[in-house]
Amino acid sequence: MPVMTRRHRFFSDLSSIFDRAASFTDHPAGLLDQIKRCNALYRFDFPVRQPDGGLEVVRAWRVEHSHHRLPLKGGIRFSAQVDEDEVMALAALMTFKCAIVDVPFGGAKGAVQIDAGNYTVDQLERITRRYTHELVRKNFIGPAVDVPAPDYGTSSREMAWIADTYAALRPDQIDALGCVTGKPVELSGIRGRTEATGRGLFYVLREACGDAGDMRRIGLGPGVAGKRIVVQGFGKVGYWAAKTCHEAGASIVGIAEHDGAVADPRGFDPEAVQRHRTATGSILDFPGAATLTDTRAGLELPCDVLIPAALEHQITEENAPRIEARILLEGANGPTTPEADAILADKGVLVIPDIYANAGGVIVSYFEWLKNLSHIGFGRIEKRYQESTYDRILGAIETATGDRFTPDQRADVIRGPDELTVVNSGLEEIMAVAYREIRETLARRPEMGSLRIAAMANAIEKVARSYLSLGVFP
Repeated sequence: MPVMTRRHRFFSDLSSIFDRAASFTDHPAGLLDQIKRCNALYRFDFPVRQPDGGLEVVRAWRVEHSHHRLPLKGGIRFSAQVDEDEVMALAALMTFKCAIVDVPFGGAKGAVQIDAGNYTVDQLERITRRYTHELVRKNFIGPAVDVPAPDYGTSSREMAWIADTYAALRPDQIDALGCVTGKPVELSGIRGRTEATGRGLFYVLREACGDAGDMRRIGLGPGVAGKRIVVQGFGKVGYWAAKTCHEAGASIVGIAEHDGAVADPRGFDPEAVQRHRTATGSILDFPGAATLTDTRAGLELPCDVLIPAALEHQITEENAPRIEARILLEGANGPTTPEADAILADKGVLVIPDIYANAGGVIVSYFEWLKNLSHIGFGRIEKRYQESTYDRILGAIETATGDRFTPDQRADVIRGPDELTVVNSGLEEIMAVAYREIRETLARRPEMGSLRIAAMANAIEKVARSYLSLGVFP
């Protein structure tokens, strides 16, 4: 693994991107400073009982970056490497990400400094419930206040424990289940949430590859089909990104995980790789593929599209010169350091930034939150009415033309929208509209130089308008 030439500070890196984008606005310095800063930070420690009877003290955080919109939104990660700077940066990213895709949340983030793999399920449950109790005690969680979600090291299981703990502590709240998203479907979660970030990346890639001018500039043809793709990180984000791109005709030529990478220029079926990992515990030694022992070597494989979907600072000034991809689609938060970003720009790589590209998760979390507040699932009321309406329309067409639709044709046309259909449709629309807005901003102001700066400039404008509408600034 390459050695970093300096220790990157995630929040300061993000702040420097903010400052560059802010230079293209005309807002007063005080307002920009307010937008950039984290509004509230809660750091706390609590004991965890060990199997041998001893105690371990665990550190945890919840950072609320911006209260310009309520509630706030942001995941909870369990990671031994997490620190305060990282949590602050991720909270700020959530503010800007929500603004870019017009989801009405402020940004927040939470973390517990543990390696989840070193704890039993019982310990993880007690840690999660204690963490939730601390957030409730300080009013850092609630459907109208701050709504967490899964992140690295957590899943729907932990979200269920959070929802149950919050409901027990706030029995008078009818909307208690809206205190967290990413819950199991059986506990008022929403279909499509698990795959949302990965599927969103596919929608982003499709929009980018649909711009013939941009594709000509970087030496690629239009469309996703035929593109050679390498994915780093084969978890919830990377697997679904690979799967949806593969289904659209792309060739997944490389997959990297924490213990190494596999490569095959003929392409992988992501589902087959997933079955191999389930059977063996690793993606390595997949039949017919080359195995690389260094996960970062996977980033340097020949490809058209590179999707880093693991952790931050994976593409640095050390390895950026060897990146062969023409499109970098950031599935993780902060996978590219500023120095690497500059190198990739000089090479003419189209970088689609994390601040927009991986927003699929928060978009579908927004849908889940709306479902929890309305107490009814999407499509449940209107589905049969729409089906009967479409059926009558087909009947009228048959009467007028004398032709008859086959049963399969009729079923395809009249099928009303279920929850998953509505969720995917909404996700696709929001991601597509946001990409066009970013691309148009860059077209108007080419001196911005990149989609990253254009996306951040859009976020600053939207957050600034929220503050100005509140009368906080003249």
